Order: sequence, then C-alpha cells, then structure tokens
Amino acid sequence: MRLELQGITKRFGTFVANDSIDLVVEPGQIHCLLGENGAGKSTLMNCLYGLYQAEEGEILLDGVPQHFAGPGDAMAAGIGMVHQHFMLVPVFTVAENVMLGNEATKGIALDTKAARERVNEIAGNFNFHVDPDAVIEDLPVGVQQRVEIIKALARDAEILIFDEPTAVLTPQETDELMGIMDQLRKEGKAIVFITHKLREVREVADKITVIRRGKVVGEASPTSTDSELAEMMVGRAVQLTVDKGEPHYTSNALEVKDLVVTSADGQVLVDNISFTVRGGEIMTIAGVDGNGQTELANALLGLEPGVTGSITLNGKELLGKTPRQMLDEGIGFIPADRNEDGLVGAFTVAENLMLNRATGAPFVKGGVLQIPFRNEFAREKIEEFDVRTEGIDQPVNALSGGNAQKVIIAREMSKDLNLFVASQPTRGVDVGSIEFIHKRVVEARDSGIPVVVVSTELDEAVGLADQLMVMYRGGIVGIVPADTPRDVLGMMMAGIPPEQAAIAPVPVTEEGAQA
Repeated sequence: MRLELQGITKRFGTFVANDSIDLVVEPGQIHCLLGENGAGKSTLMNCLYGLYQAEEGEILLDGVPQHFAGPGDAMAAGIGMVHQHFMLVPVFTVAENVMLGNEATKGIALDTKAARERVNEIAGNFNFHVDPDAVIEDLPVGVQQRVEIIKALARDAEILIFDEPTAVLTPQETDELMGIMDQLRKEGKAIVFITHKLREVREVADKITVIRRGKVVGEASPTSTDSELAEMMVGRAVQLTVDKGEPHYTSNALEVKDLVVTSADGQVLVDNISFTVRGGEIMTIAGVDGNGQTELANALLGLEPGVTGSITLNGKELLGKTPRQMLDEGIGFIPADRNEDGLVGAFTVAENLMLNRATGAPFVKGGVLQIPFRNEFAREKIEEFDVRTEGIDQPVNALSGGNAQKVIIAREMSKDLNLFVASQPTRGVDVGSIEFIHKRVVEARDSGIPVVVVSTELDEAVGLADQLMVMYRGGIVGIVPADTPRDVLGMMMAGIPPEQAAIAPVPVTEEGAQA
C-alpha cells in the first residue's frame, strides 16, 4: 500500500506544529522521518493515525483520499502504529491485548482460542517466540514491543509507524528490532520510522526525510554521514563527539556504601550498591530506563525517603539530610523530568533561575527579594548559557525543550559546586543543545569535583564517561572503563556480568528475550 501525505498542516493555537508537509512512503520501503525532539515528527504521524485532525492537507492510500475520524478508522484502512510508550494493558495476556478493541466472539463469549492462534501465527512468521498466554507485566520490554507489532499485524496493517521505538531497548534488542523491520520491509510493508538517533537511521533507512521546526528541510541518503544528517536537523554544523581530555583527579570524592532505596510499598529500587567517584572524574550510570538509576540519583539529593546505607561527600555524611541541606552542601542537580521536578512552568525564566536560592543573600536580604540583582543575574546567565528566549520575563513553559534544559543547567552550575549530578541531562533536547550540555558537564568535571551522569543513551554514557557503571534491577552489574566494547555493554544492560559478557554469547530465554 502506497502512502502519500500532501500539504499536511497542524496548528495548536498560533503554534504551527506541521507546516504544509509532503511525504510519500512506498510499499517495501523503510522511510525514516528524522528530526530533533519537537520538530513535529510525532504530530505528523498522529495526524496520519487519526489521533489529531489536520487543518489543511490530504492523506492518500493508493491514491484514494482518506478521512480518519480516529485511530479506528486508520486501523481499518490498514495503518498500524507502534508507540514509543506501549499501549498495552499490563495485567492482560498477550492474546487479550491483541484482541482488545477487535474482539472475536464465539456465541456470546470471547473467542480467546482464535486470538491465541492468531498470535502464534504471526509470531511464527517472524520468529518472535511470544507466548500468547503470558501476562504483559511479566515480559521484558523488548518482548512487549513485539506484542505491539503483533497487535498491528493482527489487524492486517500494510503501513506501520514506529515512533521512537528504541527508546527503551538495550543495544541487542535494538539490533533485533532492526532485523524485524527489515523482514517487514521484505514482506512488502510500508514503514515510517520516527527517530532522532543517527546511527539507527543510517543502518535501516531506504529513504530519509528531515523535518526541522515543523517543515521538511530536505531529503538525505542513508549513505550520508552523521555530521551531514545532524547539520540538516539543526541547521548548522554540530560536533557529535564529546571533547574531553584525560581526567585530573583531586582529593575530593563522593563515596556511596551499601545504599538501599525502598519504595513506600516495600519494593527495593536500589539494591545494596557501593561505588566511589573521585574529584575530576565523570561516573556515568547506564542501563535501560527503570532499573534504579533515577532513584539512585534522587537519593544523592535526599529526594528518596526510604534510604539506608551511607553517602559521604569529601568525608562528610549526607544521608539523612533534607534536599535543602544537600543543596547547601554544594550539590548541583539536574532531575530526570525537567517539567515535573526541575522547573515551575508558569514562572518566568528569571524566577526559575533563582528557585533553589530564594532563602538568603544575594537574592534575598532581610526577607525582601532583590529584584534588580535577580534580573541582572538572569540576563547574564541567558547570555552565558545561550538560552533562546524573548526575555527574562518569558514563562519557562514557552521555551523549547533544549532551552528549558539550559535554564536548569544555568541555575545549577552558577554556584560553588562540590558535586554535580545530572539525570538524563539531554533527554528531549536537540542535537545542538546536546553539544552545549556535554561541554558544560565536562567543564564541571575539569573544575575538580566528582560528577555523576545518569543516561539511557549509550553513546552519551560512553562519550562522557571516565568510569561507566551499568545498573540492572536496582543493582550494579559492573563498573568498567569507557572503552568497553558496545556489545559487552549491551549484554551488561541485560544483566550479564562483564566477565561473562566479554567471553560468552548472549543467553536467550524461551520467550526470545535476553536473560
């Protein structure tokens, strides 16, 4: 089935998310939609899938105009979408999820036998090894994604949309997904692959369309270099590698011993871990999202209530201190979710830049806010950290993701630091902002303090690391040098110790997931 989008325009108020976009995807083709976060890629696909209604333009399938009132219409027309955040019911089985919304009946009862047979048929065709009776919440992430693909194929989808599909996968699972996409292509499916990861684009795409700020800015070849693709995405030349020299260690140190983080319901989120980060060193923490990394970072700022063990900074015990006291010890902190934990969206840029320093001089004297000082400070930081804003009084929720992140970085790095902790520092920001953020993280390290960076982006974790720690299910799989081979790191992210990962092939479970 041939897909054609003609002049698709989607607005949210005065904001134009998609500006007269044309796109053609042929059967048996993987067409990559490449662009920065916020460029309009997902919005365009949501218009195609019937989740949004475009104000202008037309969708054609095999030359026939379509009008989708919702996803049901799109699915009935042969379009399937594999979302970045899976649309599965965790307590349902695979078969139940596949039949959800498209229930087959036998008399007045649901025909679960037919659903299981359909799952087995599709899984067999693609060598998925998915048990139709397995409960979703018991399956590894990579297998859950295969269930999403089975859901689409069970409805005879001829056009498949993959929206940032590798965001929650290990490198090995990503490679497996690339193989699945190649098989779907050979089956004659038309595939739209949305991503901002250049490595994946060049590996699998037949055709590349680049979107920037809601507009198509050009097409590229899979043989284009990463630098060429990045320049098209951003509009200028971008340095893609982290520029840092050898570490120069100092006597400063962060020491974590026997740290355990437990949730309110008694679940162990961080499981008895110990490590040391020296001054002048970056320790990156890698792993698939949800394996305790965020809780560990939060614990270093006193944000987790159920913590035991020891956290010492330059010989001083910090465990038990409040987040306010932790900040006063000179800890800079970038949270994993900037909108939820790092910024107050309705506050201005100037107000957000002083959020964690509103208790005393120089911003407050005698209980009175020193507005002239605050405003001058804000202007200086906007210039120093290249925050693209209409001014210091602009609400921070009106900024792009990259500029909002720069506000946090400017605030956290504009004080005397003894420790810098950054959790997912480049999540949701564009390639150009990533370059800037990496430079600032390295500058913090070169000032002689310990630096901890949590990142699910393996390239980033490797590029920034002096030491690299891999976490799995709340524990430390290993702490290894930054030049550890990528395939070994991928196996470690699946829970395999480094000494086994370096010498043995990846074990495979009955469900086809890495052990």
